[in-house]
Amino acid sequence: MTQRPAKRSLTLRGHRTSVSLEDEFWQAFRQIAAEKSIPVNALAAKIDAERGADLGLASAIRLYVLRHYRQTSST
Repeated sequence: MTQRPAKRSLTLRGHRTSVSLEDEFWQAFRQIAAEKSIPVNALAAKIDAERGADLGLASAIRLYVLRHYRQTSST
């Protein structure tokens, strides 16, 4: 896998920001938001509010996606 991350635009608490995510993570993130019936921006804001100051938003989203699918596969 040699794909580079692409910049994705989000709005968090009324402010535009961007994260660099690989297509696979972005698509999985969008799918999780759809499963939860919440907008992508709302899910990103939730993740942003819960992440530590030493963890970037893109990394926090990747970890969220990973944990989601690990939980799904273990149940």
